[in-house]
Amino acid sequence: MIQLFKMAFRDLGRNRRRSFFSALALGIGLAMLLLMAAFIQGEMGTALETAIRLQSGHLQVRAKSYDEVKTSLKWADLVENPGAVAAQIASLEQVKAATPRLFASGIVSVGDESSGVRIYGIDPLSEANAPYREGMLSGDFLTPDDREGILIGKPLAEKLGLKAGDQVNLSVNTSNGDVAEQQFTIRGIYSTQTGGFDTFTVFLPLGKAQAMVQAENHASTIFVLLNDTAQTESVAAALQASNYEVLPWQRMNELILQWEEMANSYMVFFYLIVLAITATVIINTLIMAVFERTREIGILAAIGMKGRRIMAMFLAESSLLAVGGIIMGLILGGLVVAYFTRYGFYIGDFGVTGVLFNDTIRAKLTLQDTINLSILALVVTLLAGLYPAVLASRMEPVDALRGGE
Repeated sequence: MIQLFKMAFRDLGRNRRRSFFSALALGIGLAMLLLMAAFIQGEMGTALETAIRLQSGHLQVRAKSYDEVKTSLKWADLVENPGAVAAQIASLEQVKAATPRLFASGIVSVGDESSGVRIYGIDPLSEANAPYREGMLSGDFLTPDDREGILIGKPLAEKLGLKAGDQVNLSVNTSNGDVAEQQFTIRGIYSTQTGGFDTFTVFLPLGKAQAMVQAENHASTIFVLLNDTAQTESVAAALQASNYEVLPWQRMNELILQWEEMANSYMVFFYLIVLAITATVIINTLIMAVFERTREIGILAAIGMKGRRIMAMFLAESSLLAVGGIIMGLILGGLVVAYFTRYGFYIGDFGVTGVLFNDTIRAKLTLQDTINLSILALVVTLLAGLYPAVLASRMEPVDALRGGE
């Protein structure tokens, strides 16, 4: 076996340029696959993490009759005495934070400009608000006793030409079907780098939101973050109650999970297309080698080398090309992925309703993807070398000797 690889290495060295560029083609193909896998993993993984942090949490506790689509504000559809319910949930050791949130639909207007928004009534002191607090660009975060302050996202501020300290009018639907309107001062402008969220979400202190929509001591949901995502099912089971519904993050982010499954399915076809192109280059290289060495193959067969050994020699060549290409692919792919992991690729607001994509995609390459794609590239290259190897092994010695004259 060692002798075969020595012969294969020598034969590839006869035309170093062709061998190098064949391996390079495989390396570039593998690098492209690593980059695509890293982007899919980075974007889908980040979208899910973002949705959990900003919107769904790991769990939510709601009234069974609550209608999220209609942003129901009827008292029968809300959680009564949410502070006590949240405190009881927060006492569990698996829970990182549990806080009441009240959702309502409204319109922010200034002068002749207006924009529809979703209002989040939050407890400003809760640890669950860290993404908004850390994303403050200007002004100050809300305080629990603030009755005239509002927090808006950067895209909305740019759209309406607003800055911290400006006045805006907020109209909001109430629990009895009326519309309440009040002037607010913009306390601060935030950015979570998620345009689909920042454009339409404004924050009020929970107490003010409850008073404005006439919900009093009620909230739409109890937003729950856990110390470990893997504990979701066990905590959900512990929180089951006859009068409330406990929703895990999987149910609230079904669209993202479906997108991820669909993206992974489509990526298989892209992988095969890229590898098919590189396999064509490998096949062409080895077929050319077979015809260039027809006389040599005839001599080897004439002195007693069996067809399966000749076949093994050419498979050894394809193996060396595969190893060289994979090494180059890992180096090239690693450098490109490292760049996009650090700097990302800006796409802005992706414009997909129901999915919170970050404005910047950052690559995230996993060890499993690296190993799987490297093995796939190796297998495809070996399969590509099978036809030239069989072609060489089936040559008759006399015909091969004559063909080499």
